Amino acid sequence: MALAQRKIDPTAEILGRIERYWDYRSSEFSKLRRLELQSENAAQWLKLLQEHLPTGGALNILDVGTGAGFFAILLAAEGHRVVGIDMSKDMVHEAKKNMLAAGCRAEFRRMNAEELDFPDEYFDAVISRNLTWTLTDVMEAYREWRRVLKPGGVLLNFDSDCGRTVFSKQGQQSCIHATLSREMLAECNAIKDELRISTHHRPEWDSKFLRSLGFSVECDSNVAPLVHRDQKLRYDAIPLFAIYAVK
Repeated sequence: MALAQRKIDPTAEILGRIERYWDYRSSEFSKLRRLELQSENAAQWLKLLQEHLPTGGALNILDVGTGAGFFAILLAAEGHRVVGIDMSKDMVHEAKKNMLAAGCRAEFRRMNAEELDFPDEYFDAVISRNLTWTLTDVMEAYREWRRVLKPGGVLLNFDSDCGRTVFSKQGQQSCIHATLSREMLAECNAIKDELRISTHHRPEWDSKFLRSLGFSVECDSNVAPLVHRDQKLRYDAIPLFAIYAVK
């Protein structure tokens, strides 16, 4: 009798591909974030965050999809208690190295943004940058982020409507994808096109769903002019929206 074929979990398969992609990019991505920490962008990002974070001293903050630790470092330096999580083990390694170099203190853990290992109502703020376009289930992620937020806590999400974009090298060294091989660029586009979030018009979809969860939501369609000040750094060409949601 022929051996039964092993069933493949499609979610686990795409999660593995996403993790491998960001593991591959971790070193170059970390170099870019270190440059950004030393640029005028850092002060502009901190100003924008502070305008929307709760007031009243040191906060418990969850940085979801921390990557190389950019947000975590900015906020830890201000005295906040920050936990940064990322599904990529190599990104978590880079974040730890960058935090040590910055002389700050934060906790970094490898964790799925859609399955948080934290108690209910634990954080004053949940923040994220350029993450939700890569998630397999953004609705579940938002539910989880709401669960761990204290009443009155804020969710700050900075992302782009990548679903209708085809990432390319664009023939420019200033392009964010300029250092990627053609194979990895093709994989980036293939992963993006398989994700359900790519079918939604954003940030309108996000705002509507967050309101259905009981959040009070404000949105800015493009904060890139505010925070992408250093022209020596590489950026995506598409607008960077901001969602400010209060539980």
